Amino acid sequence: MEWKSSIKGFKNYLILERSLSGNSVEAYVRDISKLSEYLSLSGIEKNPVQLSYPDFTGFIKFINQLGLGDRSQARIISGIRAFYKYLLLENLIDNDPTELLEAPKLGRKIPDVLSFDEITTIIGCIDLSTDLGHRNRAMLETLYACGLRVSELISLKISQFHPEVEYIQVTGKGNKERIIPIGSQAIKHNQLYLDNYRNKLNIKPGYEDFLYLNRRGKGLTRVMIFTIIKNLVKLAGIDKVVSPHTFRHSFATHLVEGGADLRAVQDMLGHESIITTEIYTHVDRSYLRETIMKYHPRNRAYKPTDQ
Repeated sequence: MEWKSSIKGFKNYLILERSLSGNSVEAYVRDISKLSEYLSLSGIEKNPVQLSYPDFTGFIKFINQLGLGDRSQARIISGIRAFYKYLLLENLIDNDPTELLEAPKLGRKIPDVLSFDEITTIIGCIDLSTDLGHRNRAMLETLYACGLRVSELISLKISQFHPEVEYIQVTGKGNKERIIPIGSQAIKHNQLYLDNYRNKLNIKPGYEDFLYLNRRGKGLTRVMIFTIIKNLVKLAGIDKVVSPHTFRHSFATHLVEGGADLRAVQDMLGHESIITTEIYTHVDRSYLRETIMKYHPRNRAYKPTDQ
Protein backbone atom coordinates (compact mmCIF):
# COMPACT_ATOMS: atom_id res chain seq x y z
CA MET A 1 0.00 0.00 0.00
CA GLU A 2 1.43 3.37 -1.09
CA TRP A 3 1.19 6.57 0.92
CA LYS A 4 -0.77 8.45 -1.74
CA SER A 5 -3.56 5.89 -2.03
CA SER A 6 -3.80 5.27 1.72
CA ILE A 7 -4.05 9.01 2.47
CA LYS A 8 -6.74 9.35 -0.20
CA GLY A 9 -8.70 6.50 1.37
CA PHE A 10 -8.29 8.06 4.84
CA LYS A 11 -9.55 11.41 3.51
CA ASN A 12 -12.67 9.78 2.05
CA TYR A 13 -13.26 7.98 5.35
CA LEU A 14 -13.10 11.27 7.30
CA ILE A 15 -15.51 12.95 4.90
CA LEU A 16 -18.03 10.16 4.33
CA GLU A 17 -18.00 8.17 7.57
CA ARG A 18 -16.96 10.69 10.19
CA SER A 19 -18.60 13.70 8.49
CA LEU A 20 -15.76 16.05 9.46
CA SER A 21 -15.56 19.59 8.14
CA GLY A 22 -13.26 20.43 5.24
CA ASN A 23 -10.82 22.24 7.55
CA SER A 24 -10.60 19.25 9.93
CA VAL A 25 -10.07 16.81 7.07
CA GLU A 26 -7.26 18.91 5.61
CA ALA A 27 -5.61 19.19 9.04
CA TYR A 28 -5.58 15.39 9.39
CA VAL A 29 -4.19 14.95 5.89
CA ARG A 30 -1.42 17.50 6.55
CA ASP A 31 -0.40 15.66 9.70
CA ILE A 32 -0.11 12.31 7.89
CA SER A 33 1.77 14.01 5.07
CA LYS A 34 4.32 15.28 7.63
CA LEU A 35 5.03 11.69 8.62
CA SER A 36 5.47 10.71 4.97
CA GLU A 37 7.80 13.67 4.38
CA TYR A 38 9.89 12.77 7.42
CA LEU A 39 10.37 9.21 6.13
CA SER A 40 11.44 10.53 2.74
CA LEU A 41 13.90 13.00 4.30
CA SER A 42 15.32 10.25 6.50
CA GLY A 43 15.73 7.82 3.60
CA ILE A 44 13.25 5.37 5.14
CA GLU A 45 11.54 3.58 2.29
CA LYS A 46 8.51 2.10 4.00
CA ASN A 47 4.81 2.25 3.24
CA PRO A 48 2.22 2.83 6.02
CA VAL A 49 1.76 -0.90 6.70
CA GLN A 50 5.49 -1.47 7.19
CA LEU A 51 6.05 1.16 9.89
CA SER A 52 6.76 0.07 13.46
CA TYR A 53 6.96 1.75 16.85
CA PRO A 54 10.63 2.90 16.49
CA ASP A 55 9.72 4.69 13.23
CA PHE A 56 7.09 6.73 15.07
CA THR A 57 9.35 7.58 18.00
CA GLY A 58 11.94 8.80 15.50
CA PHE A 59 9.31 11.01 13.90
CA ILE A 60 8.24 12.44 17.26
CA LYS A 61 11.86 13.24 18.07
CA PHE A 62 12.15 14.93 14.68
CA ILE A 63 9.12 17.24 15.14
CA ASN A 64 10.29 18.01 18.67
CA GLN A 65 13.67 19.14 17.33
CA LEU A 66 11.87 21.36 14.83
CA GLY A 67 10.62 23.34 17.81
CA LEU A 68 6.93 22.52 17.50
CA GLY A 69 4.97 23.27 20.68
CA ASP A 70 3.36 20.59 22.83
CA ARG A 71 -0.10 21.27 21.45
CA SER A 72 1.05 21.02 17.85
CA GLN A 73 2.88 17.77 18.60
CA ALA A 74 -0.16 16.35 20.39
CA ARG A 75 -2.41 17.23 17.44
CA ILE A 76 -0.06 15.57 14.94
CA ILE A 77 0.18 12.41 17.06
CA SER A 78 -3.61 12.36 17.38
CA GLY A 79 -3.89 12.56 13.57
CA ILE A 80 -1.47 9.66 13.11
CA ARG A 81 -3.41 7.55 15.60
CA ALA A 82 -6.65 8.29 13.73
CA PHE A 83 -5.00 7.24 10.46
CA TYR A 84 -3.90 3.89 11.88
CA LYS A 85 -7.32 3.29 13.44
CA TYR A 86 -8.71 3.73 9.93
CA LEU A 87 -6.21 1.20 8.53
CA LEU A 88 -7.24 -1.20 11.28
CA LEU A 89 -10.95 -0.72 10.53
CA GLU A 90 -10.29 -1.43 6.86
CA ASN A 91 -8.38 -4.61 7.79
CA LEU A 92 -5.28 -3.24 6.08
CA ILE A 93 -3.21 -3.92 9.23
CA ASP A 94 -3.59 -6.56 11.96
CA ASN A 95 -2.23 -4.50 14.86
CA ASP A 96 -2.08 -0.79 15.62
CA PRO A 97 1.62 0.22 15.80
CA THR A 98 0.68 3.63 17.30
CA GLU A 99 -1.05 2.14 20.33
CA LEU A 100 1.82 2.89 22.72
CA LEU A 101 2.60 6.37 21.38
CA GLU A 102 2.41 9.06 24.05
CA ALA A 103 1.53 12.64 23.30
CA PRO A 104 3.13 15.47 25.32
CA LYS A 105 1.38 16.15 28.62
CA LEU A 106 -0.75 19.22 28.22
CA GLY A 107 -2.05 21.51 30.90
CA ARG A 108 -5.43 22.60 29.64
CA LYS A 109 -5.27 26.24 28.57
CA ILE A 110 -7.76 28.49 30.29
CA PRO A 111 -9.42 30.57 27.55
CA ASP A 112 -9.33 34.36 27.56
CA VAL A 113 -12.63 35.69 28.88
CA LEU A 114 -14.32 39.08 28.78
CA SER A 115 -16.26 40.31 31.80
CA PHE A 116 -19.96 41.03 31.37
CA ASP A 117 -19.20 44.77 31.64
CA GLU A 118 -16.59 44.46 28.86
CA ILE A 119 -19.09 42.63 26.64
CA THR A 120 -21.65 45.37 27.29
CA THR A 121 -19.08 48.10 26.54
CA ILE A 122 -18.05 46.48 23.25
CA ILE A 123 -21.65 46.07 22.11
CA GLY A 124 -22.36 49.63 23.23
CA CYS A 125 -19.72 50.95 20.80
CA ILE A 126 -21.72 49.83 17.76
CA ASP A 127 -22.91 52.77 15.68
CA LEU A 128 -26.68 52.32 15.41
CA SER A 129 -27.07 55.29 13.07
CA THR A 130 -26.24 52.94 10.17
CA ASP A 131 -27.98 49.89 8.73
CA LEU A 132 -24.83 47.81 9.16
CA GLY A 133 -24.67 48.89 12.78
CA HIS A 134 -28.01 47.21 13.43
CA ARG A 135 -26.79 44.09 11.67
CA ASN A 136 -23.63 44.08 13.79
CA ARG A 137 -25.66 44.55 16.98
CA ALA A 138 -27.84 41.57 16.06
CA MET A 139 -24.78 39.44 15.28
CA LEU A 140 -22.88 40.21 18.48
CA GLU A 141 -25.96 39.79 20.64
CA THR A 142 -26.46 36.36 19.04
CA LEU A 143 -22.79 35.43 19.30
CA TYR A 144 -22.79 36.08 23.04
CA ALA A 145 -26.36 34.91 23.75
CA CYS A 146 -25.80 31.50 22.14
CA GLY A 147 -22.05 30.87 22.35
CA LEU A 148 -21.71 30.27 18.62
CA ARG A 149 -18.57 29.52 16.67
CA VAL A 150 -17.87 32.16 14.03
CA SER A 151 -18.58 29.61 11.25
CA GLU A 152 -21.97 28.90 12.83
CA LEU A 153 -22.79 32.61 13.05
CA ILE A 154 -22.09 33.41 9.40
CA SER A 155 -23.99 30.34 8.17
CA LEU A 156 -27.08 30.92 10.36
CA LYS A 157 -30.29 30.91 8.32
CA ILE A 158 -33.55 32.81 8.77
CA SER A 159 -35.32 29.44 8.69
CA GLN A 160 -33.22 28.43 11.74
CA PHE A 161 -34.27 31.48 13.77
CA HIS A 162 -37.41 30.76 15.81
CA PRO A 163 -38.20 33.85 17.94
CA GLU A 164 -41.68 32.61 18.77
CA VAL A 165 -40.22 29.72 20.81
CA GLU A 166 -36.91 31.48 21.67
CA TYR A 167 -34.62 28.95 20.00
CA ILE A 168 -32.23 28.79 17.07
CA GLN A 169 -31.04 25.75 15.14
CA VAL A 170 -27.31 25.60 14.56
CA THR A 171 -25.34 23.40 12.18
CA GLY A 172 -22.01 22.80 13.90
CA LYS A 173 -18.91 20.64 13.50
CA GLY A 174 -19.41 17.39 11.60
CA ASN A 175 -22.65 18.82 10.16
CA LYS A 176 -24.35 18.10 13.50
CA GLU A 177 -27.39 20.15 14.35
CA ARG A 178 -28.21 21.42 17.83
CA ILE A 179 -30.94 23.56 19.34
CA ILE A 180 -29.89 26.58 21.44
CA PRO A 181 -32.09 28.93 23.50
CA ILE A 182 -31.78 32.56 22.44
CA GLY A 183 -32.41 35.42 24.86
CA SER A 184 -34.80 38.33 24.55
CA GLN A 185 -32.11 40.93 23.73
CA ALA A 186 -30.77 38.89 20.81
CA ILE A 187 -34.31 38.20 19.57
CA LYS A 188 -35.17 41.89 19.78
CA HIS A 189 -32.16 43.06 17.77
CA ASN A 190 -32.42 40.29 15.18
CA GLN A 191 -36.09 41.08 14.62
CA LEU A 192 -35.29 44.78 14.34
CA TYR A 193 -32.57 44.02 11.79
CA LEU A 194 -34.83 41.70 9.78
CA ASP A 195 -37.85 44.00 9.74
CA ASN A 196 -36.14 47.34 9.10
CA TYR A 197 -32.69 46.84 7.54
CA ARG A 198 -32.13 43.48 5.90
CA ASN A 199 -35.29 43.93 3.83
CA LYS A 200 -33.71 46.92 2.07
CA LEU A 201 -30.90 44.84 0.56
CA ASN A 202 -30.71 43.61 -3.01
CA ILE A 203 -30.17 39.98 -2.02
CA LYS A 204 -28.14 37.88 -4.44
CA PRO A 205 -29.39 34.45 -5.59
CA GLY A 206 -28.42 31.73 -3.14
CA TYR A 207 -28.35 34.03 -0.11
CA GLU A 208 -32.09 34.50 0.39
CA ASP A 209 -32.14 32.44 3.61
CA PHE A 210 -28.88 33.67 5.15
CA LEU A 211 -29.64 35.78 8.22
CA TYR A 212 -26.60 38.07 8.11
CA LEU A 213 -25.59 39.67 4.81
CA ASN A 214 -23.09 42.25 3.64
CA ARG A 215 -24.06 45.51 1.95
CA ARG A 216 -24.02 43.74 -1.44
CA GLY A 217 -26.58 41.15 -0.37
CA LYS A 218 -24.11 38.28 0.00
CA GLY A 219 -22.91 36.21 2.95
CA LEU A 220 -20.29 37.37 5.44
CA THR A 221 -16.83 35.88 5.85
CA ARG A 222 -14.99 34.88 9.02
CA VAL A 223 -12.48 37.68 8.39
CA MET A 224 -15.27 40.28 8.33
CA ILE A 225 -16.51 39.17 11.77
CA PHE A 226 -12.96 39.27 13.18
CA THR A 227 -12.50 42.79 11.74
CA ILE A 228 -15.81 44.10 13.12
CA ILE A 229 -14.96 42.83 16.61
CA LYS A 230 -11.37 44.08 16.47
CA ASN A 231 -12.54 47.61 15.60
CA LEU A 232 -15.17 47.62 18.34
CA VAL A 233 -12.68 46.41 20.96
CA LYS A 234 -10.37 49.26 19.96
CA LEU A 235 -13.21 51.77 20.29
CA ALA A 236 -14.07 50.30 23.70
CA GLY A 237 -10.48 50.84 24.87
CA ILE A 238 -10.15 47.22 25.98
CA ASP A 239 -6.55 46.04 26.07
CA LYS A 240 -7.14 42.36 25.30
CA VAL A 241 -6.80 40.21 22.21
CA VAL A 242 -10.46 39.56 21.43
CA SER A 243 -11.84 37.33 18.69
CA PRO A 244 -15.31 35.91 17.97
CA HIS A 245 -14.23 32.83 19.94
CA THR A 246 -13.67 35.06 23.00
CA PHE A 247 -17.42 35.73 23.01
CA ARG A 248 -18.03 31.96 22.97
CA HIS A 249 -15.60 31.43 25.87
CA SER A 250 -17.23 34.28 27.77
CA PHE A 251 -20.71 32.85 27.18
CA ALA A 252 -19.65 29.50 28.65
CA THR A 253 -17.72 30.92 31.60
CA HIS A 254 -20.47 33.34 32.59
CA LEU A 255 -23.03 30.53 32.57
CA VAL A 256 -20.86 28.29 34.72
CA GLU A 257 -20.09 31.19 37.07
CA GLY A 258 -23.82 31.77 37.41
CA GLY A 259 -24.47 28.18 38.42
CA ALA A 260 -25.63 26.56 35.17
CA ASP A 261 -25.31 22.79 34.93
CA LEU A 262 -22.12 21.80 33.12
CA ARG A 263 -23.86 19.26 30.90
CA ALA A 264 -26.34 21.90 29.79
CA VAL A 265 -23.41 24.14 28.81
CA GLN A 266 -21.87 21.17 26.98
CA ASP A 267 -25.05 20.79 24.92
CA MET A 268 -25.19 24.51 24.11
CA LEU A 269 -21.56 24.56 22.95
CA GLY A 270 -21.86 21.34 20.95
CA HIS A 271 -18.94 19.67 22.75
CA GLU A 272 -18.83 15.91 22.31
CA SER A 273 -16.93 15.43 25.56
CA ILE A 274 -17.74 16.92 28.95
CA ILE A 275 -13.96 17.13 29.51
CA THR A 276 -13.77 19.89 26.88
CA THR A 277 -16.41 21.88 28.71
CA GLU A 278 -14.72 21.48 32.11
CA ILE A 279 -12.15 24.17 31.22
CA TYR A 280 -14.89 26.67 32.05
CA THR A 281 -15.12 25.57 35.69
CA HIS A 282 -11.90 27.37 36.63
CA VAL A 283 -13.81 30.29 38.14
CA ASP A 284 -16.59 28.59 40.08
CA ARG A 285 -17.28 24.87 40.48
CA SER A 286 -20.77 25.22 41.95
CA TYR A 287 -22.62 24.48 38.71
CA LEU A 288 -25.86 22.90 39.96
CA ARG A 289 -28.84 25.17 39.45
CA GLU A 290 -31.65 25.50 36.95
CA THR A 291 -31.40 26.34 33.23
CA ILE A 292 -28.96 27.97 30.82
CA MET A 293 -31.14 30.96 30.09
CA LYS A 294 -31.79 31.81 33.73
CA TYR A 295 -28.08 32.26 34.37
CA HIS A 296 -27.04 34.16 31.25
CA PRO A 297 -26.16 37.70 32.40
CA ARG A 298 -27.63 39.25 29.25
CA ASN A 299 -31.05 38.03 30.34
CA ARG A 300 -30.55 38.34 34.10
CA ALA A 301 -28.85 41.71 34.50
CA TYR A 302 -29.13 43.71 31.27
CA LYS A 303 -31.52 46.64 31.26
CA PRO A 304 -32.06 47.81 27.66
CA THR A 305 -32.05 51.46 26.78
CA ASP A 306 -34.20 52.98 24.10
CA GLN A 307 -32.22 53.27 20.88
